[in-house]
Amino acid sequence: MANDWMNIPWLDGKILILALIVWVIMLKHWENNGTLDRWNASRALGFILMIRTQKGRKALDNLARPKSAWRAYGELSLWVCRGAMFLVLILVLLTFVIAIISPPKEPPKASELVAIPGLNPVIPLGWGALAFIISLVIHEYGHGLQARAHGMRVRSFGLLLLGPLPLGAFAEPQADELMKAPSKERQRLFAAGPATNIFAAFFCLLMLGAIATQFSPAIAGVHPQSMVSESGADDAGLQPFDSILSLNGTSTPTLNAFSEAMEAFSPEQNVSMVIKRAESGEEETLNVTMGDKYQHYIELGWSEDELEAGGIEPESAFLGVVGLGEATNGIDRLAGPFDPDWNGNIFSRILYSPFHLLTVLITPFEYSGVSIHPMEEAKLSSDGALGTSTLLFLVNLMFWLVWVNILLGFTNLIPMVPFDGGHMFRDMVHDGLSRLSRIGERLKLWGGWHPMKIEHAAGKATAYSSLAILFMLLFSILIPYFL
Repeated sequence: MANDWMNIPWLDGKILILALIVWVIMLKHWENNGTLDRWNASRALGFILMIRTQKGRKALDNLARPKSAWRAYGELSLWVCRGAMFLVLILVLLTFVIAIISPPKEPPKASELVAIPGLNPVIPLGWGALAFIISLVIHEYGHGLQARAHGMRVRSFGLLLLGPLPLGAFAEPQADELMKAPSKERQRLFAAGPATNIFAAFFCLLMLGAIATQFSPAIAGVHPQSMVSESGADDAGLQPFDSILSLNGTSTPTLNAFSEAMEAFSPEQNVSMVIKRAESGEEETLNVTMGDKYQHYIELGWSEDELEAGGIEPESAFLGVVGLGEATNGIDRLAGPFDPDWNGNIFSRILYSPFHLLTVLITPFEYSGVSIHPMEEAKLSSDGALGTSTLLFLVNLMFWLVWVNILLGFTNLIPMVPFDGGHMFRDMVHDGLSRLSRIGERLKLWGGWHPMKIEHAAGKATAYSSLAILFMLLFSILIPYFL
């Protein structure tokens, strides 16, 4: 395919271990001979390279000049992140409960537990590294803009590296100014990074919708993802992603055309089906004996009421194809509610968007680290100025930007230190205790709490909650190893 050069397969574990040892030795050597000092860099945890730079500060100051607008953006970010943080907490709790009730039988591989491009089997090195670099810059610039909008200075920007792989980025505001800032301003600063990732993901989804309008079917036919065993299609030799061009001379370029053609047939009828092989691209004619759709679902255990509700009538012809889609199915699936052919109004598009993001996150797991199955890519064409290859490059770039931005945004909203959500949670607890103290003092229920007592209580609450969440996450991951 046009973009296979970015889909570098994940690396062998032994090679990675050897590369990590070499990397640590190089870091230690650079540290001893002063190279890291000249680079304004340092080691973290012994094997992570922290590179600092002053570049970008002037551009940050210029961009942050409309401070009132950025403060409003910070307030919006804060409310978005509070809602998202609540959803993340619910997801962590559900995962923990499910792990207790029905623990997974097979433990995950070590490579599946880290979101490192090239190491995780569903995150390709090329696309993953590119998307992580862009998303990390977006994240940290969000923090930096809020710092400048509230009058806090940014000491430097930086990137965390494990060899050539980006692990993170950071913007360093002046620590004393950050600690002295009002709680609301600090929360805006912490929320700005994850919120900017979430907003960027929605923007990239819009871009996917715009790109989807530029594609047209390269093959005028529908294709299945699999076949029912021993059905007419299976017995005739139809393979996944083969395009069905016509049935008894009736062309089937769309799902509606296919359904209308099927209505003319009955069980046990022999039908001539013209197909185009996905592997070779050659056209063939298959003779198919139609099955009985009504009887098929009866054997699966459907009741007559369920069959009636599904519009399945007796003597309905059944080809035996599963996951039937049109030639543009791959890009339509990625664009989701932003696809030009989406059946619904603007309200339904907005309402479905958060759920579509979840399907985007699952896509690399279903398609082994790619956004569109290569067989589906081959069914796309474009006569525009950019051409098919360039458009597919943009599709993959937008997809991985959506995927990584959502991953970074929601992961950083786990209410656990050192994530942004943990710092937000601490300030939220602090503010809640302060309000409770004022209410008690006003109602003369108690004399009010000393600010140091509130500070200590907020710190303890954050520490205990962080430990509880860490326990739930580790339990959910490690429980299969003990069964």
